Amino acid sequence: MLIRLDDVELRQGGFTLRCTGAFREGIHLISGPVGSGKSTLALILASLAAPGRGSIHREGIDTTLLSLQFPEYHVTCATVEAEIRSWGLDPGEILLQAGLDGRDGADPLQLSRGQLKRLNLACVLAKNPDLLLLDEPFGSLDCAAKVRACRMIEERASGITIIFSHERSVLPRVTTIAEMEDGRLVICGRVPGAIARWQGAPPYLRHALAAGGRPANITLADAREAVCRIRD
Repeated sequence: MLIRLDDVELRQGGFTLRCTGAFREGIHLISGPVGSGKSTLALILASLAAPGRGSIHREGIDTTLLSLQFPEYHVTCATVEAEIRSWGLDPGEILLQAGLDGRDGADPLQLSRGQLKRLNLACVLAKNPDLLLLDEPFGSLDCAAKVRACRMIEERASGITIIFSHERSVLPRVTTIAEMEDGRLVICGRVPGAIARWQGAPPYLRHALAAGGRPANITLADAREAVCRIRD
């Protein structure tokens, strides 16, 4: 599987998005601050926005799903159970995965945003598309829910997963890292080599690197292990 952007450009008012890069099977992180162009790029990759120039090549991708930053945008049904069934999924399994046992008859829009986010993530991950685009998947989640979301993402056995996030504390293990900088996509490369080139690396990774550690991946556990190896 492959999705490749060749000199893609999209202009929106005074903002210009420019992207060149390729993503193969694995988990890919695109970091960057709010307003840097992450959501716009996610819409382009999902074919929900058309670039003004350049091309996008897809190979071996038959199904694509985009999880939007705001989960309420996905709601189409009056109850949680009906919402899950609208995805073609078993409510029992999804309710358990999302930690929403007993909420099957609830109005989805009466859930907290964190609960609704867990519901949406459980649904999109259960569908297991070839290309999964996750726009700020950790937003509105508490620390424990972020950890569970990371575990679910890491369990994807195949396909291309692209995470667009400015999360700085809880992250999953990934295959590659890229950054958005004022509308420009910068490819840092494959992990672990890309970690040292990642300008937006969270503080715990910067601390490990400054101490001489070489984390195997980008999680807090990887940073701790790298520091422990130095001390040993």
